[in-house]
Amino acid sequence: MNLKIIFLGTNGWYNTNVGNTTCILIESREYYIILDAGDGLYKIDRFIKAQKPIYLFLSHFHLNHITGLHSLNKFKFPQGLKIYGYEGMKEILNKIICSPYTMALDDLPYPVELFELKEGEQDLPFFAECRCLVHSVPCFGYRLKIDNKIIAYCPDTGICDNALKLAENADLLLCECSLKIGQSKEDWPHLNPQTAAQIAKKASAKRLALIHFNPHFYPTLTDRKRAEKEAKKIFPNTFSARDDMKICVI
Repeated sequence: MNLKIIFLGTNGWYNTNVGNTTCILIESREYYIILDAGDGLYKIDRFIKAQKPIYLFLSHFHLNHITGLHSLNKFKFPQGLKIYGYEGMKEILNKIICSPYTMALDDLPYPVELFELKEGEQDLPFFAECRCLVHSVPCFGYRLKIDNKIIAYCPDTGICDNALKLAENADLLLCECSLKIGQSKEDWPHLNPQTAAQIAKKASAKRLALIHFNPHFYPTLTDRKRAEKEAKKIFPNTFSARDDMKICVI
């Protein structure tokens, strides 16, 4: 089978009628891989049907990237769930994903394991590399090699060398687009369409998906298309992702 990418949440910050907050599902021959757990996570059971291992990679702990964990108790995953994030993740999640706020991970009706990662390549059944990005809090980006395809995930970040390293020769770069066309904010590191496209071009990526649209700046899909149009001037093989979009990486 071809590598499938399903965009379950493509908003940053908060949900709107256009999209949920960030969550992306990758389905390979052997695995399900989830990138971040925004509110789009609640839709995951529409697509996880086989009993393949499930790996969830968290980039950081801003609420728009983890609030979907509140919906974990609606699922039945007999194969269990493995969650990965940077050091300190266990303490953070056990303070938030617990009573009285929601059901604790240990109380879910299937096993959940937490794994803390150090920066660099990881010892997993598939190639995985994590690198620190530039954000207002610590944030990991990921580079995965699955079914001989490279998927790079650069969520909340400003322009930085690690984003380029993660994206190098990627078959698909999933890259945030929080800021408006031409906008920059040094005190709030994020990317705009042009800077996301510059990363894709410099890294020689094959395809760029713009994600994590700030809904304050991008309230409609038309606004996202304008961002796509600007990014294409720099990196032609760009598209703006939307919730429930499905693509194959071939």
